[in-house]
Amino acid sequence: MDSGLYTALVRDALLIPHREAGSVLPDRQDIYKTLVPEPVPFISYPYEWSFSQLKDAAVATLAIHKQALDFGMALKDASAYNSQFHHGRPLLIDTLSFEQYREGEPWIAYRQFCQHFLAPLALMSHTDIRLGQLLRVYIDGIPLDLASRLLPGSTRLSLGLGAHLHLHARTQQRYADKVVKPGRRMSRLAMQGLVSNLADTVSALHWKPAGTEWAQYYDQTNYTDTAFLDKQRLVGDYLDRAQPRTVWDLGANTGVFSRVAAQRGIPTLAFDIDPAAVERNYQDCRQRNEPNILPLLLDLTNPSPGIGWQNQERSSFIERGPADAVLALALIHHLAIGNNLPFPNVTEFLARVGKTLIIEFVPKSDSQVQRLLATRGDIFSNYTQQAFEAAFAQRFSTLESARIEGSQRVLYLMKRS
Repeated sequence: MDSGLYTALVRDALLIPHREAGSVLPDRQDIYKTLVPEPVPFISYPYEWSFSQLKDAAVATLAIHKQALDFGMALKDASAYNSQFHHGRPLLIDTLSFEQYREGEPWIAYRQFCQHFLAPLALMSHTDIRLGQLLRVYIDGIPLDLASRLLPGSTRLSLGLGAHLHLHARTQQRYADKVVKPGRRMSRLAMQGLVSNLADTVSALHWKPAGTEWAQYYDQTNYTDTAFLDKQRLVGDYLDRAQPRTVWDLGANTGVFSRVAAQRGIPTLAFDIDPAAVERNYQDCRQRNEPNILPLLLDLTNPSPGIGWQNQERSSFIERGPADAVLALALIHHLAIGNNLPFPNVTEFLARVGKTLIIEFVPKSDSQVQRLLATRGDIFSNYTQQAFEAAFAQRFSTLESARIEGSQRVLYLMKRS
């Protein structure tokens, strides 16, 4: 605080603001200060981020460390979990991750940065976008020896990845069972050079969202323009009636209907299973400067679990709810037919994650349902509007329903009983 670093980082939207409060435990003499940070509405995790979200968080982490050096400080932790998206931008939420810089000492968080940021980004860029999910398995970042083996051999010739991943991994293995004596001292200039080289290496990593099943969904939809506009109107009308403070859009694709909520000033989480759709959505949010939408990667049939120590370090998807309102648009047929989930199971799940529900029923006559049935056979005799309404009536009261103009689909506004 005295160095001026806090003021500079908050000004640049790189650090969560806080205020100081009187001790909340007056009997505790060991409490120096009580900090009350600005609340982050939703805590998300790196394995739920798109490629560009993880990349932006990596760039922000390096910018924070670089700025800290200018103020005689250093960032001592480079965990991706210390970053959160707030008002559409990644920032540091661990105010205590700083220490005074000591000339000659190496960056203590270098290994952590490489495991939490550089390794997954390199794997997503050069090998397969789905390898970002390894962060769900390795809570302290992807081991560098594993990343080195999974990356193409050509990356060894890269100046950045060759040094920070491949050589770094070999050095770790070489000295894993040895007592390492202090090596050469690192000057401030060398430290700044390291940060700049890491930033260049991260900036050179790219992934173009393409080739996945749902990335071009709205280019191939069977909606007429009339139906599409009427659906947007109905969703807006239902949101205006419900007046939610938070919205979760499940199966948001690129966020077309998420924006109906976000444009009303409602903080909206746009979840989708497709990494290309989430990437496109985030890039659009960034380009349009849309602070009320947070795109996130999520498989509803295998949502983020509670992981870490006692399964409590990182909360499960359900534990981070419920939302005031959930959008489940063009979703029910994927769950019921594509994933064999009976209506009562879907009802129970949605009742756990949302208080109000805006849900679309897509009948068997719809071409998108026919597409699913084409490879599975018409064995879903219980997939009817009557069965759908009966199942949801067990946990929800229907406030409104309307057929979407120009289609056979029906949109419902429901409230949890």
